[in-house]
Amino acid sequence: MANEFNLEVTKRDLSNKGALKKLRKNGKVPGIYYSHDSKASVPFYIEKTMLREAYKSGARIFNINVGTKKRTVIFKDVDYHPVTDEVIHVDLYGVKMDQAVSVSVQINLIGDAAGIKEGGILVQSQSEIEIECLPMDIPEFIEVDISELEMGDVTRVEDLKLDSKLTIKTVADQIIASVTHPVIEVETAAPEEGEEGFMDEGESSADDGSPQETGDSSEKSDDSKTEE
Repeated sequence: MANEFNLEVTKRDLSNKGALKKLRKNGKVPGIYYSHDSKASVPFYIEKTMLREAYKSGARIFNINVGTKKRTVIFKDVDYHPVTDEVIHVDLYGVKMDQAVSVSVQINLIGDAAGIKEGGILVQSQSEIEIECLPMDIPEFIEVDISELEMGDVTRVEDLKLDSKLTIKTVADQIIASVTHPVIEVETAAPEEGEEGFMDEGESSADDGSPQETGDSSEKSDDSKTEE
């Protein structure tokens, strides 16, 4: 069951790129609030320190004040900087506690795959899955036991055994993890000197029967002149 966390956000005006860059430089993360029952959205910013505390709390449900009203929200989308991996934008989605929502939940692999002892390589193809449930039932993460995976085995979304309160929305045949054979690079041997298909150093190709240029420029057509 998800814990709740009180999140302090500050309403802001819609900003251009320069203003957003200034916000981030001053330790603030811009975001947008929207909800299930309204087409309107509210731009805000949140202090990076507050965002860190929210993540450390392990909560999936957050309480914020939008204007004079208290709202219950979840993180619907989080954008990260492609180089520094810092959070640069967040979307908060207003929810009703008695209405199911779709969210992406992180997958944690547990155990040591048996196939690794045979020289296999573990590949995690899916780091999260989408589920639907009531807000208070949102799990912090979903554990997937891979200890029985042999060489060549795969675990798919359809293999997950989740609580009946959770409905999986991700495609059932999506691979989560697999144990594959290591890729072996085959080095191609260089051809030995004199091997057929390769000319020895200094050998001429003049005997191949193809016409050779004589170097006489008088035989070249005048049609090669460019237009002025």
